[in-house]
Amino acid sequence: MNLFDVIFYAFALMTIASACVVVFSRNILYSAFSLLFTLLGVAGLYVMLNADFIAVTQILIYVGGILVLILFGVMLTNKVVSVDIKTGSIQTVPAAVVVGLLAATLCAVLWLNEWRIVPTPDIKSTSAEIGKAFLTSYLLPFEIASVVLLVALVGAVMIARREKKVPE
Repeated sequence: MNLFDVIFYAFALMTIASACVVVFSRNILYSAFSLLFTLLGVAGLYVMLNADFIAVTQILIYVGGILVLILFGVMLTNKVVSVDIKTGSIQTVPAAVVVGLLAATLCAVLWLNEWRIVPTPDIKSTSAEIGKAFLTSYLLPFEIASVVLLVALVGAVMIARREKKVPE
């Protein structure tokens, strides 16, 4: 096992473990912060696939934008800190059957196929060409999208901060 494999397994383990915390945590704040590590793990896997633009986009948009927006929403609605989820045992049995079938199918695909290992092609970065396109050909649509997102963010904050009028 070489260093590349160790780093891959570390990113995969971080992504899966933090995703499990997101799903199974009863505290919404812990879920939101665990989502940060899930998204960073996915970005790390993108880097290992030589998809540098997608990795940076993952960090900028999902971690820097959407996760911060989720945290603002959680912080502005301070009455919802923990969610008490009660599930019946009726849902556990079908879920276990589906998970078992999915695991069996994935294991069968993994072990029954002959996986060809091909040499890695020489891949060059595409970030420079995409950046040039954003700042030349697609500058106006890029700026319009940023203004629309800013207006949506300000509108969401205004709606969340609006005081309720008490009828007299």
